[in-house]
Amino acid sequence: MLDFIQSILNQDTSIRLIKSTGVDTLIVMDKQENQQDGAMQYSIKRYWKIIKQTQPQLVKALSIIALSAVVPLTHAAPAQKLDLTLSEHSKAKIKKLMNDPKIWQQIPKQVTLCVYSPDGANGEAFEQATSYISELPRVSQIAKDFGVDMKITRPTKLTMRIDLNYPKLKKTATTDINLRVYTDERVLTEDFRSKRCDGAGISNLRARQFNPFVGSIDALGAVQSYKQLITVIQLLARPEYDNKMVNKDYEVVGIVPLGAAYIIVNDRRIDTIAKAAGKKVAVMSFDGTQRKLVQNVGAQPVSVDLLTVGGKFNNKEVDIMAGPALLFKPLELHKGMTDRNGNVVGGIIKFPLIQVTGTLIMHRNKFPVGMGSIAREMISKQLTPAFQFVDKIEREVPDKYWMEMREADKPGYIKIMREARIQMTKEGYYDPAMMKILKKIRCSQNPSNYECSLTDE
Repeated sequence: MLDFIQSILNQDTSIRLIKSTGVDTLIVMDKQENQQDGAMQYSIKRYWKIIKQTQPQLVKALSIIALSAVVPLTHAAPAQKLDLTLSEHSKAKIKKLMNDPKIWQQIPKQVTLCVYSPDGANGEAFEQATSYISELPRVSQIAKDFGVDMKITRPTKLTMRIDLNYPKLKKTATTDINLRVYTDERVLTEDFRSKRCDGAGISNLRARQFNPFVGSIDALGAVQSYKQLITVIQLLARPEYDNKMVNKDYEVVGIVPLGAAYIIVNDRRIDTIAKAAGKKVAVMSFDGTQRKLVQNVGAQPVSVDLLTVGGKFNNKEVDIMAGPALLFKPLELHKGMTDRNGNVVGGIIKFPLIQVTGTLIMHRNKFPVGMGSIAREMISKQLTPAFQFVDKIEREVPDKYWMEMREADKPGYIKIMREARIQMTKEGYYDPAMMKILKKIRCSQNPSNYECSLTDE
């Protein structure tokens, strides 16, 4: 387990999220990820039929997030009525924006939003995502409360039209929205970078390249519970962090929780760091540094890729792997945790390595100044249903596969992750300001933690 923790933090390694259903599969990849895309896309198609039946709500949440890039009062959330309440600060900002003639000139005539759907525009994920358009009449009513007449139409499955009329200033504006559907998140990200997309919903680990501050939320061991993550997301939605959400041409408009990643073992006796020595650990075949790190801690590296990691774990060719509970069903990991007689011998150690999140990001010059902060507030209000879904997925893993870590062992894991996190921050992989914020949140909720008396993070 120590080997995985260290290898995942190596500076030459990037943690990549391959969206096989709008749900993220945690794997470790090096910078030559382009060479792996053929295998990855094959795997996506292989697992999609299994996953799509079990995770429709999160598929919807990940896909619809891109739609909020144009309409400030819409945002990502699982199937539930949206919370459209606004703080007094946001209400005042909206009034100020509407009464500024320059802002009306900034409203784009055309916008392209990049949406992920594994089966394309005719797939279940896209249909579920766009079903949120049924909420748009409520948005129109909110706009009317501010004196704006808003008309929203959907000429085709991949287009929307928003007509605005503000009698007070005698201003009108029309925006045509084009939805571009992707089956490959890597291509989506590159198209966003090259401005083929004005707004996009991507994994936070991918978004790190556009905003290192926000991207550092997913640092190893930096957010240790869902309660802490709620605090992080709601804190960053506050006006005092508006400047941190902006980096050059890019602005983060929202952060969405996707669940924690856990250590998975095929032998329940591997329940401490020391017992990982001599065990077979899954390492990506294209990253030599992982192999070296595993060897340094006395474990035996076994080369895998996305197509083989599940099979090798299930066939006992590796003893340790890692990932979120979302992997349990599609990779049939129960096979690797049971013996020939069907007895459970392995498990998922319920101790989070990282909190996986998704990010909505946009090109600033395509949208009115000030819109981003309003969207961040609204998205931060939709966390309860999002976490309810994550909890549902974890509860669907039978109790017999979960392993509770002994309280006496937790400080050792926290210490290892902390030391590695500090090292990676010094090397520029994590943002120092974000690391300080996350430590304050950890210590505010768990002040007895030994790290709270230290000052080196």
